[in-house]
Order: sequence, then structure tokens, then C-alpha cells
Amino acid sequence: MDLQLSDRVVLVVGGTGFIGSAVVDTLRAEGATVVSAARGDAADVVLDASDDASIARALERVRSEHGRLDAVVVTAAPAAQTLDQSRLSDPVQVAEAVEGKAMAFLRVANAVIPGMREAGFGRVVGVSGQNALLTGNITGSVRNAALLIAAKNLADELAGTGVAVNVVNPGPVTESPSSEVSAGKPGESSPQQIADLVAFLVSPRSSLSGESIATGHKVRGAVFL
Repeated sequence: MDLQLSDRVVLVVGGTGFIGSAVVDTLRAEGATVVSAARGDAADVVLDASDDASIARALERVRSEHGRLDAVVVTAAPAAQTLDQSRLSDPVQVAEAVEGKAMAFLRVANAVIPGMREAGFGRVVGVSGQNALLTGNITGSVRNAALLIAAKNLADELAGTGVAVNVVNPGPVTESPSSEVSAGKPGESSPQQIADLVAFLVSPRSSLSGESIATGHKVRGAVFL
């Protein structure tokens, strides 16, 4: 399938990370013009998703160099392994985690949506996580659930505009995902599997909006309505 990305400009926030780098490589292989963004110097542009001014500078550079911005993928977030397991229900840690993931997504989305609305086309994709659906880790659950809720609200506000907002919702991410799925747990997926789904969601071929799509097996043994 031709994803029709050869004339599209895509910004990948968190583009030097474990998932983000796979997204960058996959979109480039599909012919898109991809700009990686991250806090460090390894990316094409510096972008701190906690800072509105940094986001604005990065977007201005992308538009000045490429003349347009068709899609944004936000993979940036502190790794789950950085969460203090002894503070999972600590309101301070929960608030910091929501800020670092859901609010980072929302800031970037809010910054790019006006231009996309004006153009009549745009794709915004966030990466959350299936532990939004599970108990046992308040910090991880709340930060991911907040991203899902923010994205669905944005998608509904943009219905009919040509701008779509979706979320990719992986379980544990590893280079070599197991085919086994334990009861009550999500299945594993690889960065490449996530990137393949992202590539479709940013494509003009996709008509999806307001969706949260699992990669790997969605939590086994549970129905989510």
C-alpha cells in the first residue's frame, strides 16, 4: 500500500528515543520528510515539550525550512523505568508524570492544530500505554489515561476539519516481543511494530480519528467498552 507520504512533512517529538527513532526511520523509508525533535543536540531541531517558547521556535524552524507541517507524532516522555516504585501513589510524582507525558502531548498538539485547521489537513499521533487500562501503578496509569482523554477531546473538537488525532497504545516495548500473552496483561510489541502503525495513522490513507489503538495484544481477559 502506498501511504502517500512522499510529499508530507512530519515532526517526531522524542525522535531520538527508543520508539521515536523507529518512527523516524520508518517514515523516512515511506518517503516522508521527517524532522526529529528532542531536548538534546542529536535531533534535527531542539524542542522541549515542557516549554511553549521552545515548541514555538521549533515549529517556526520546521515551517521556514519546509514550508508546511502535515503531521506530528509525540513519543516524548520519561521512561517508565524512571518512576520511583516507592512513590507510585505520591501525588507529587503523579503530577510530575502527567506533566511530562500528557501535558507535553497537549502543548505540542495545541501548537500545531491551528495551522493544520487552516490547511484543512493534519495528523496528530500520541504514544500512551496500556497500563492506562490497569490498576497497580497509579503514576503510570494516570499519566497515560490523561493523554488518552486529552487526545479524544481534541479529536472530537476537530471532527470534520480534516485534522485527525489518534493514540497508539502499546504494552511493554522490547526489541524482541514474546508471542505469549499472560492473563490480565497486555502483549509486548517492538518499536518497529509501533512505528508501522504510526506510519498508517499519519497517512492521508487513514480516516481514523479519536481512536486509541493497541499494539501487541490488548489486555488479555478484559473487555473495555
